[in-house]
Order: sequence, then C-alpha cells, then structure tokens
Amino acid sequence: MTSSIPITPGIQTYRNSRAAQDVEPYGDVRTLVMSQAGFEAAYAEIRQWPGYAPTPMVELPRLAQELGLARLSYKDESKRFALKSFKALGGAYAVFRLIQQLVAQHTGHVPTASEILSGKHRDLVSTLTVTCATDGNHGRSVAWGAQTFGCRCVIYVHALVSESRADAIAQFGAEVIRIAGNYDDSVRHAAEQAQVNGWTVVSDTTYEGYRDIPIDVMHGYGVMAQEVVSVMGDEPPTHVIVQAGVGAFAAAICAVFWLAWGRQRPRFVVVEPQKAACLFESARADHPVAIQGDLDTVMAGLACGEVSPVAWEILRAGVNDFTKIDDQFALDAMKRLAKPVGQDRAIVSGETGAAGLGLLLAANQSADLRRSLGLDRGAHVLLLGSEGDTDPAIYRDVVGKTAQEVLALSH
Repeated sequence: MTSSIPITPGIQTYRNSRAAQDVEPYGDVRTLVMSQAGFEAAYAEIRQWPGYAPTPMVELPRLAQELGLARLSYKDESKRFALKSFKALGGAYAVFRLIQQLVAQHTGHVPTASEILSGKHRDLVSTLTVTCATDGNHGRSVAWGAQTFGCRCVIYVHALVSESRADAIAQFGAEVIRIAGNYDDSVRHAAEQAQVNGWTVVSDTTYEGYRDIPIDVMHGYGVMAQEVVSVMGDEPPTHVIVQAGVGAFAAAICAVFWLAWGRQRPRFVVVEPQKAACLFESARADHPVAIQGDLDTVMAGLACGEVSPVAWEILRAGVNDFTKIDDQFALDAMKRLAKPVGQDRAIVSGETGAAGLGLLLAANQSADLRRSLGLDRGAHVLLLGSEGDTDPAIYRDVVGKTAQEVLALSH
C-alpha cells in the first residue's frame, strides 16, 4: 500500500512501504540515537526514586472478545508517580541528568539521586533554570523534576492548553507563562527565551544543535516499555498501538521493543489526531513534514505539528502502519474504558491515553480497517494508556463521572 486510504469516516491509514523487515536488526545507526545502555541507565536510576513502582498491566478479556481479538492488554500510566502520566519518566529524568552534570562539572563527582535530594548541593543546583513548551503533561514532568531535585523552572503553554493543565504545572512550583499561537510556536518561544536568559531547554523534540537532552527524555520514556517487556517476557503481543505527538514517546517504545524482541517484535501502529498528524504526513512524503494551523484536537497531548527529527530516525522504518482518527473516537474510548462489561476493570484514561482504543473501536466497525491492520481473532493487542485524568474537569465532562467515582464503581 503506497497511499493513504480513508477506510471509514474519520479514519485514514497508511501502510509504511519503508518499514523494516522482521529480520532487520536494530543496528548500530539507530543505537547512535537510543541505545540499550541508555535505556538500562534510565531504568536503573528511576527505579531508585522515591515513590517508584511499575504501573499496572491490565487485561481486558471481555473487551477483547467484543473487538474480535484474542487478547487485549492495557498499560495503565494513570498511576505513574503523582503525575498521572508516563511523562513523569522523561522530563524529570532529563532534569536529573542535567543536575548530575552540573554538580560533576563543579565538583568532579557525579552525585546520586539521594545526594541531590538530601540538599547537599542545594546552592549549586538552585542556579539552574530549566524551561520548555508543553501541551500539559511534559511541562508537568519537567516542573515536578525541578521541584523534586531543587532547580528553578519556567514553562510556556500555548493558547489551547486548558487552565486546569496550566494550573497543575504551577502547583509544582513552576512559573507558567501563556503565549499566543500553537504548540510549535511555544516551542520556538521557549528556545528563544532560554537563549536570552541563559536557561536550559528540556524538550522531547530535537532541532539543529539540540539533541542530547531529548535523547535523555526518550531514554526515560523507555522505562515504561521495559516494564512491559519484563511482564510479557518472551511472549510479545502481535500488535502495539502507540499514540504520537512529535514522536518521541513512540520512538522510545519502538526502540525498546525492537532491542528486546528483534524479529518477534509486534506490528507497530501509530495513531494521531486528524488535525495534527505530522507523522502520518511525513510518512507519505518520506521526510519530516510540518502541519500548519491551530492543531485543535481534544487529544491535547498530541497537538503537535512538527516531527522530532531524532524520533523520525527510529520511526521511519520502525512503524508498520500510520493512522489518524477523529476526536470522537478517542472520546468514545474514554467512556468505554470507564464503563467496563463483565469482569473487566474500569480504567481512567484521558483523551490522549484513549487514542489507541479509539482506533480499535473504529476497526470493530470496519472490516476493511481490520483487514488493513491485520486485526484478526488471533491478535494480541497492547494499548499504552499514557495518561489518566490529567484534566479532571474535561474528564468529568466527557465521561459523566469523576475519576474517583469511576474507580469506586469497579471495586
């Protein structure tokens, strides 16, 4: 398949003709982007942080039956630290690494997390200011990391970020500044202000001259995938559906699974919003393409118009299928997860976290889409529930209940 196909209203899919074959190894070139050593270092570090615990892997047998699948697994990131999102793993880890490097430069000693948390290097650490642009969750992670480890933080949010998400960032001690424009405008503004003020940008997207910190972020994201591998062992799923904004999260998941499972790695499906499908359009063009406009979507964490170049180095050959969906599919998925049938557990998922199930709900109504994605009765699909109710007000409006009420009904 060499062109995008609108299989059902509100859905398009593109089979990636440049996808790597099963026998192709991860290889030395991709290792220059993200490496086994980098993932292992992040995993070893983050497991020592106060409050760390692997997030649950939830099996949904009744929903799998309804969708015509052999098995449906859901990685529930709503319980990740205090942030309700996998983003806690990336931005905060990059902040920690910056602080480690700062202390090492001045003292010749690489400090542990416990040393930094003890306040031993407080005077030095407090001279560092980190900054970034965010749709919500990444900024919350950076702010939490800065507060936890003791440096200053300034976060830029764009016009479409909800007040609730902006307030949640401020609660972690960050100075939050709203600017006009979309996410990509806020990225450029953060970079400009960092240059003027001598701050350090902690972003999950790369640009010319800026690469190392986003790679730290992505190695942190990989902890989530490593937890999946530790649970599934040598029996990987047949499919994984991963939502994408700039592509950093998707690239980290793809890299870990490729390194761990090799030729057994699952079919890798990326899902994006219709109005912010920069990876989809980049795949069709075979080079990074910027999406213009307001990027307005309820899937707030995916409202990104420009692909991270370093993520594209992994995803160009790592993705089998690129898809884009209307917002309504994600909203329907939120409701479905909150109102399970049979013995399935209730799950709290935000709009972004529900995107993968949104694609499956659409496939359940379209034989052509199921066929295109290879979703038969032998399929074991892994969904990555990347966030919980990161905006409680929006969650309540969509589902009709608070997260607490949803979870209470499942016990």
